[in-house]
Amino acid sequence: MRLFQLRFFIIFFLLFFCNITHSQTFNASYAAIVNQCSSSNILTNLTEYEALGLKRRGTVSLENTFTWLKNKYLSYGYTTSQMVEDSYTYQGSQAVCKNLIVTKIGTLYPNKFVIIDGHYDSIGGTGTNDNGSGVVSILEVARLLQNVPTEYSIKFINFSGEEDGLAGSQHYVSTIVNGTTPKMDIRLLFNIDEVGGVAGMVNNTITCERDTSSPTSNNAASNTFTNELITCVGLYSPLNALLSYAYASDYMSFQSNNEVITGFFETNETTHKHTATDLLINMDPNYVYNVAKAAIGSMLHFSILDTSLDSNSYQSDFQVGFFPNPTKSFLNINKGTLIAADYSIKLIDLQGKTVLFQTFQKAKQIEQINLSDFEKGIYLVVLESNDKKITKKIIVD
Repeated sequence: MRLFQLRFFIIFFLLFFCNITHSQTFNASYAAIVNQCSSSNILTNLTEYEALGLKRRGTVSLENTFTWLKNKYLSYGYTTSQMVEDSYTYQGSQAVCKNLIVTKIGTLYPNKFVIIDGHYDSIGGTGTNDNGSGVVSILEVARLLQNVPTEYSIKFINFSGEEDGLAGSQHYVSTIVNGTTPKMDIRLLFNIDEVGGVAGMVNNTITCERDTSSPTSNNAASNTFTNELITCVGLYSPLNALLSYAYASDYMSFQSNNEVITGFFETNETTHKHTATDLLINMDPNYVYNVAKAAIGSMLHFSILDTSLDSNSYQSDFQVGFFPNPTKSFLNINKGTLIAADYSIKLIDLQGKTVLFQTFQKAKQIEQINLSDFEKGIYLVVLESNDKKITKKIIVD
């Protein structure tokens, strides 16, 4: 009997200890970034998005919205090297649609991605709620995470074609996610769609969506992440959270590909979606502001703010990074936010001898050098671009 009680106590203690050590708690560093969320930015961006008109395939408005999005990211400090235009056609139409993908490379897990996405196309009207509200929330997340290091890489994706059956996200998953060798490693897909609330109502709850569909192998992970999302809502916004299920938005293209998903959707659901009255006047912009705060805190939690790096030095080095470090063979060069198209790389050993010199012209965001023939040890890698010089220590193991 006493042995049974002892075993019970040990099991209880281990479960309690694990729950305490892995529980989510308020993070003051995250809150400091969340508190920089701007309600005026939200309102301005909603107003500008609405003014762009009906954003359907083949329309000038859709192309103008795409350009507007690109200019927003550029104004936040992202570079053209960090952007990919994913063009496609669908349903027998010759109209070219585009997805916009903006990638920020992580410091510890550069090849594993947290994706935050939402569609920017509309049907029946300007789509200010469905899905301008999601678009501006993602833009505010991107603005505030641009200058902070995160352990996991982040992709900010604006899809077109959602209103025509998830065409943009389906194209992206089939041609890019599955077309990458090895296949793209996605930690989590966080979808934001229709989070504008209803004018004149008390909009104090956001619906958090988990995967309950087949295939079911990632449903448990989706449930875990969605419960973490709910906790983040409570920690970093004044909103309540309601647990529900995912359906009929771009995350389902990822869900059917067996990726882990979660999402935000308004709890007070608009009656104006897909009509000419889906306008700012029928929404609650303060609700969108609170949703954006919740999304910022959640993305900091999912991508993990890297507190080992000083934000000032991270910015002064233009977010340039080298990985993996230590390395056994290939070293990847993350161009960071360098604007110049060309740069050179020098590898210097501990005796001060330059053992490698290589130039990259029209450099991609990630370039690679082969170090498999180099002796094990510590080296300095020096990246030079115009008048900029970044020096970091690497280990060849």
